[in-house]
Amino acid sequence: MKRREFLHTALGAGTLAGLHASAAGQRAPKQPNIVFIMADDLGYNDLSCFGAELLKTPRIDRLAEEGTVWTDAHAPASVCQPTRYAILSGRYWWRRGKPWQGDLCFDPGRIMLPQLLKDAGYRTACIGKWHLGFGRTTPVDWNSELKPGPLEIGFDYFFGTPRTHNEPPFVFVENHHVVGLDPDDPIRIIPNKETDKGYGHGISVGAERAHELRPEDEVDVILADRAEKWVKDQRRGEPFFLYLTYLAPHIPIAPSERFQGTSDCGGYGDYIQELDWCVGRVLDALDRKGLREDTLVIFTSDNGGVYLGKTLAKGHRCNGDLLGQKTDAWEGGVRIPFMARWPGKIPAGVETGTLMSLTDIMATCCSAAGVTMPAGAGPDSVDQLPVMLNPRTAEPARREMIMEGIFGRALRSDQWVYMARQGSHGMSGHPKIRWGIPYKRLEFENSSLDEHGQPLPDAPPGQLYDVEKDPNQKQNVYDQYPEVVKRLDRRLKELQE
Repeated sequence: MKRREFLHTALGAGTLAGLHASAAGQRAPKQPNIVFIMADDLGYNDLSCFGAELLKTPRIDRLAEEGTVWTDAHAPASVCQPTRYAILSGRYWWRRGKPWQGDLCFDPGRIMLPQLLKDAGYRTACIGKWHLGFGRTTPVDWNSELKPGPLEIGFDYFFGTPRTHNEPPFVFVENHHVVGLDPDDPIRIIPNKETDKGYGHGISVGAERAHELRPEDEVDVILADRAEKWVKDQRRGEPFFLYLTYLAPHIPIAPSERFQGTSDCGGYGDYIQELDWCVGRVLDALDRKGLREDTLVIFTSDNGGVYLGKTLAKGHRCNGDLLGQKTDAWEGGVRIPFMARWPGKIPAGVETGTLMSLTDIMATCCSAAGVTMPAGAGPDSVDQLPVMLNPRTAEPARREMIMEGIFGRALRSDQWVYMARQGSHGMSGHPKIRWGIPYKRLEFENSSLDEHGQPLPDAPPGQLYDVEKDPNQKQNVYDQYPEVVKRLDRRLKELQE
């Protein structure tokens, strides 16, 4: 496939309520199986079908060729947990209004996507990275029953890592318990402030057998095994929903031995090529089961990529020419690869530049399944199914969204991205916190910032970008469009009320 180009559609104004109404009444002809596959920190330029030249992703490329690709898809947040919360609840993370301490993120009574599908007759499974908490008290007691968790929000089965694979405990959890845990050898968590080991999150000790069963360089391979078996075990004619969340290419970069040295950009590329193979395992399982035509498959990432020194030195830029990276509200932190395949329903080989948010997964999956969302469910989710089924002709389902960095939020509205103050709203160029590769070395270009990512003396107080004309956010046009700034500032405040 040729290198992906940014495609953008000029979008008219409209409220979210109007968007929900415009999509109503359009339903797919048959209730499908739904397989939602998400990578962790996979950047916009990390797939060969999106432009990567030093690594190859033939299975994901084929998925793109057999379906429709979105070139203007965004995560609602530039780090993983808020995005995952939004996918399953159809609700922005910041609406929780409280910090996370390790307990289950979802309040009792919250209407969730897997529960709605389960109530509609779907078998449901969550396999992979969870990172949305267990129980109702903190700290989590990993040696006891981990409840409530994924099963209590509607999944019939869970197998995966409790958090990212650089955060303790370094074990697998199945349903309500740590896999392989010996009561006579309990898990103990040593926090970061008490150890210089680990990845800045502390370590877990004890539980020797449980730790052995989760080898760092085989996590995604084991998840692929589980997902493949789960698909194989499903009964034909009974719909299922698989929420499959791989860990690559999140640090630590840990490809299995069979993939080491297989790409031209080091371990990072090797890890993504392993991810591609793991995605292929599940696609093959669908084929062997004769379920290709009966299954809606979605592939995406939870946020933008992180620049790593060795990978950058090889010549690979995880987010291409986009400004920023993970943690930032700039495009590099939130614009993501996204594709959907449903043979005979979603056209093959099509690109669309219409706006997509991962917050829309809830409403879109319910629409595909013929499930009516109850009042109050998924308040920030928009039904994208009409666009999926008719990407060339359907009216855009979404015209605005909030994109959250770890230190602030941006508003996307039509072709505009507005930020009320300067900076990435994340870690790139942060004036006080050093994180990752220095801004200067990343060679970003921005008219308001110096080589260190700090505002120039004459920089305006905020940021405005026309990402239709300037997707890489090189030119801050805040001063040129004062009426647009005023309108978007007011709108951002309205949406956050």
